[in-house]
Order: sequence, then C-alpha cells, then structure tokens
Amino acid sequence: MVGYDAEKDQYLKRLKRIEGQVRGIAGMIEDDRYCIDVLTQVSAVTRALQGVAVGLMDEHLKHCVSSAMEHGGDEADEKLAEAMGAIKLLLKS
Repeated sequence: MVGYDAEKDQYLKRLKRIEGQVRGIAGMIEDDRYCIDVLTQVSAVTRALQGVAVGLMDEHLKHCVSSAMEHGGDEADEKLAEAMGAIKLLLKS
C-alpha cells in the first residue's frame, strides 16, 4: 500500500482538474489570447501541481518515512535520503 492510498481519489480528481486547465491554456494559445492572461493560467496550474506535490510529500513523510524510522537500519537511512532528494527536487521547480 502506498502512503497516499487514502487520498488517492482526491489526488486523481485534482490532477484531472489540472489536466483540464492545461487544455484550456492550449486553447488560449490557439486563440491568440493576451500573454498575461495565458501566464496567469500557467501560474495557477503551477501552484495546483505544487499543491499536489506537497500533499504527496506529506503523505510520504507520514507513512513511508515514519514507518521506516520505526524499523530503523538501512531502510530508514534510505527513506530519509529519498525524502531529501524529493524535497530538493521540489525546491528546484
């Protein structure tokens, strides 16, 4: 079971909404809409994706990392390193 299993339907719903927003942005570009209007929508999609990423990170820390920490050893070190890598990746985006 993955850490986000309890929230899976919510994540999928949010991602479908984001997918629709991205299609809307493509339509705006096809219609030659004003640059600032397009950029505003790109920013909204970016924030929405960041929200999904933060939620997934939260679930990962609460479930996967905390479980590994309880057991200790190499698995705990691996999960912590993995989480730090994901955090660094999110900070770059």
